[in-house]
Amino acid sequence: MFGIIRPCRHRLSAGLHAEWVAHLCGLCLTLRNEHGQLARTATNYDGLVISVLVEAQSEHEAGRRKAGPCPLRGMRRASVADGEGSRLAASVSLVLASAKLRDHAEDGDGALRRPVLAGLARSAADRWARRGGATATGIGFDTSPLIDAVASQSTVEHSLGHGDSVLSATEPTELATAAAFAHTAVLAGHPANVEPLAEAGRFFGRVAHLLDAVEDRDDDLASGAWNPLTATGTSLEHTHRLCEDAVRGVRLALRDVEFTRPALAHALLVHELHHAVRRTFGHAARPPGRHESGWTAGAPSAGPYRGTWPEGGVPPYPGEPAGPTPPPDHHPMVGDGDGGCCWVPKFRVPPRKRNVLLGCLVAPYMCCTCQFCCRDPWPGPWSGRAHDALCDNGDCSGCDCGCDC
Repeated sequence: MFGIIRPCRHRLSAGLHAEWVAHLCGLCLTLRNEHGQLARTATNYDGLVISVLVEAQSEHEAGRRKAGPCPLRGMRRASVADGEGSRLAASVSLVLASAKLRDHAEDGDGALRRPVLAGLARSAADRWARRGGATATGIGFDTSPLIDAVASQSTVEHSLGHGDSVLSATEPTELATAAAFAHTAVLAGHPANVEPLAEAGRFFGRVAHLLDAVEDRDDDLASGAWNPLTATGTSLEHTHRLCEDAVRGVRLALRDVEFTRPALAHALLVHELHHAVRRTFGHAARPPGRHESGWTAGAPSAGPYRGTWPEGGVPPYPGEPAGPTPPPDHHPMVGDGDGGCCWVPKFRVPPRKRNVLLGCLVAPYMCCTCQFCCRDPWPGPWSGRAHDALCDNGDCSGCDCGCDC
């Protein structure tokens, strides 16, 4: 599985976690039933958000059906989502996966350097694109915005250079996710939700693209592959601020959406999206979205946050007073978790991997020092990637969402 939205039972309530699993398994089984076993490899955590959004806006709960034993569920049976939401999620996942597979084949990445394997990958990509389009047609979704956006990615990448805005590279992804999010309102019969959901999808696509670029940056440098951050000379600090800004944009856009059962959608697109940014960058001592470049004191914001703020101050979070402008170098990136301890090992952004032997030495040390429970987040002993503390129960204090998460 892949994707940036990766909740666990330690943050979601038992009910919401069961719903999340139902949508995940529903997406996987829809891909299998309509497109074959190989298509199940296109299952991703982010794609199931589409299915969740359809159900969150619907007057009635989406259909459920019984699924047989699965190794990923410990060979247990389960009730899984079934309906138009799962079909839309499957079609979007398959079309985007086909474009990504074709892109890897054209670039000759990894094993696809071999002509035979590259040819097989192209054939699979073409088949997925056709089948995904057929499924989308059946539910009234036009996949051409997705295909056009992905097709333009290569042209956009070749046009960018040092000093250009990294947001030019994320625009195709933003357009694709905006189209998919907006169609959930059509399926649910809430046309008034189309515009705010398109806005939420645009920001969601931005975060997904940027976090993927951060995690791949070192590997891309080593292999010589194109990366939007290195190509445009965008710093990790600025990327972090853009991600925090986009997370705020998603939250504000969702306030204009009329939901009938918002709990799971809110948990994934607000809380889990924030966790995804925190996993990638570690804790920041101060949310960098507060002093994002582009805010103009005493004038309306040109970005997604409308309104004014006092001269000499920075735009406040909702319900907070405007604070003083931070010094230019006040851009903390990585902290070492809460609790006041001098945690070791330290975070690195992007994460720095350890070999098997060193990781085996670090893991028991972190366990004996209670880092897996008390350090939030903690770096993986082998991967170096940030993980959320096991004792984190997803406290919603200070969030007026009223969700059960």
